[in-house]
Amino acid sequence: MEYISLEEILEAVEGKLYHKGSNLNYNDISIDTRKIAEGNIYIAIKGEVFNGNDFVEEAVQKGALLCIVDEISFDVNKIKNSTIIKVDDTKKALKSLAKYYRSKLDLKVIGVTGSTGKTTTKDLIAAALSSKYKVFKTKGNFNNEIGLPLMIFNLDSSYDIAVLEMGMNNLNEIHRLADIARPDIAVITNIGISHIENLGSRKNILKAKLEITDFFNKNGLLIVNGENDLLSNLEMKNINLIKVGFEEKFSYYSEKVSLFEESIEYNVVEESKLLSPRISINVPGKHNVLNSLLAVVCGRVLGLEISQINEGFKKLEATSMRLDLIRYPRYSIINDCYNASPDSMKAALDVQSNMKGKRKIAVFGTMKELGSESYNGHKEVAHYAKLKGIDLLISIGDTEEAYREGFQNDDKFVHFDSVEEAGQYIKSLLQAGDLILFKASRSMKFENLVNLIK
Repeated sequence: MEYISLEEILEAVEGKLYHKGSNLNYNDISIDTRKIAEGNIYIAIKGEVFNGNDFVEEAVQKGALLCIVDEISFDVNKIKNSTIIKVDDTKKALKSLAKYYRSKLDLKVIGVTGSTGKTTTKDLIAAALSSKYKVFKTKGNFNNEIGLPLMIFNLDSSYDIAVLEMGMNNLNEIHRLADIARPDIAVITNIGISHIENLGSRKNILKAKLEITDFFNKNGLLIVNGENDLLSNLEMKNINLIKVGFEEKFSYYSEKVSLFEESIEYNVVEESKLLSPRISINVPGKHNVLNSLLAVVCGRVLGLEISQINEGFKKLEATSMRLDLIRYPRYSIINDCYNASPDSMKAALDVQSNMKGKRKIAVFGTMKELGSESYNGHKEVAHYAKLKGIDLLISIGDTEEAYREGFQNDDKFVHFDSVEEAGQYIKSLLQAGDLILFKASRSMKFENLVNLIK
């Protein structure tokens, strides 16, 4: 983090100076007293089960030199060495300060959103650009109105490009994130039915995702997956738009695609011109051809040759629990536990079907936030599993009926109410050569199930 003066902070957060300490050489932002380091700025956020204002004294004891609060709930005699700024709302202050800090940085920002594939695409873009530029990328999925500002404070003048993931649950959320991050390039992976419970329709989901362009300047560029039905017909006024896909009608498309167990290869055609060399990436799945094409376009518009992009892809650092293949002497596990939607479930089944295994077992949990589409979504995924030749489907959670109806084979379907019960059953049935896929929404914490099986 670059230094910001006290005067700049006060103006950015519209705060009042409650107390001025003796040392203003602060160095970083923290909202968690468990992670406070000497010299930090502590912003006291109110959560659902805690109030950060109650921990100001602890923050100061651990070395916080400046605290931004919206309640005075501390003994002023115990914070004498720290500066205190009082604001109306600390969450708003966090966003306002991040927006101001971003405005001081001379770098390109690439914003990434979509119903599925955001994190993988973020990782691919960062890797593609890394052979030429110093690139920062969102850690994990710090992609909301708390996480994204914290990521921005990790930036400094040494970076050329920041690749920032943007998530949402409702309208106007990405609008607010885009206001903070001010992306120069925006990438939309797809429009599915994740969060349809809140947004009501896929058209509203598209509307929410397109908020990523709300603060474009005249040179702003939007890059989308043209194979998605809602994005294929997308037209934008006064915004540069590039679509990628598998067909010649797209500005960038792939041809001669090869799908291997743990990698993909394909040729890139740019504006009807075949580029060389062939793209090669150590990620599985046809869906990742599209995700990586989005990254290729980012590289091309930022001046990279295909050879440089390929070199960058060799340095790919993928975020964990996303199609992680774990091989053991007797069997193999595909750990895709981070999140789930109908589209990502099908993509995982596609990857599994392209791998070798004597028996292919899928362990699925509930896909959250699908609202009225929930039953049909789970049924559809189970039917797809049947079409892909899954030898055994194990479901966990509250969607047994939908999965059972979709799979249409009770002899190869088993349901459990709890992860613990399922874990014991799976351990007892695994045989040499099995390939087992685990996938569910994040809240089900399927990684605990994977650890149990290991």
